[in-house]
Amino acid sequence: MARLANLETEYPVLDSTVRNFCASHGIFSVEDFLIHDLYMLAAFAEQNDSSERLKEGIAQVLSIIDDMHQPWLNGMELLEDAKRNKHVFPTGIQGIDLLLGDGIHVGQLTELVGPSSSGKTQVCLRTASNVARNHMVLYLDTGNSFSPQRIAYFLGKTISPSSAQAKNQFLQKVMSNISCHSVFDIFAMFDVLHQLESYLRCQDGRGGCQMRLLIVDSISSLISPVLGSSSTLGRALMTSAGYLLKKLAHQHNLAVLVSFARVSSVLVWLN
Repeated sequence: MARLANLETEYPVLDSTVRNFCASHGIFSVEDFLIHDLYMLAAFAEQNDSSERLKEGIAQVLSIIDDMHQPWLNGMELLEDAKRNKHVFPTGIQGIDLLLGDGIHVGQLTELVGPSSSGKTQVCLRTASNVARNHMVLYLDTGNSFSPQRIAYFLGKTISPSSAQAKNQFLQKVMSNISCHSVFDIFAMFDVLHQLESYLRCQDGRGGCQMRLLIVDSISSLISPVLGSSSTLGRALMTSAGYLLKKLAHQHNLAVLVSFARVSSVLVWLN
């Protein structure tokens, strides 16, 4: 989800009047509505000179939240959906591909968990280099761990003997298919994911090279600070992040790979 200030272009009703009223009650984003007493908020809106405008704004945010919920599906529909356009992208690491059932599954979220320095980023980089041969990859780097040199190394080991020029052209093609964004807080990640969602809506139905893999390495540094708060806001943000990543994977045939620094209670948000 996103901050209210970023939604005014798409939803003009969420103007400064509505946002200032919400801010006075500690509401700055759509996530905040999930943990707020909406009956109390509506009561305060009634006492305001701009009550009608405020109620329209509240209704708009609730509509945005409702649109996020997928309709109920029966078992047969879920089975057909699982079979339809759900491909697998090998990571390029034989042992991991064996454990994952041939690789990272499109339409699903794959969790990669392990202690610090256990090789999670190595797997993320190797997977990115493998998929970027034919598809676009979005790599969200939360700890300055993205290494183009490592990707070039992986590619160099798999390229068949050819001229230096051909190798360089292949390297340029693969590297140009990887878009890396540095994100250092969960709100920055939400912003990037919403931009990605808009992009995926536009690319659906088009030909050519398409975005097919999203990597978040690692999400622990984004989730841990909000979970450290005694407020329920942290839990709401955590749930929203998990839901949005799953939604992107399911609705846009995207493979999503998320790494965690350690096994902890944060895993609950994806399950």
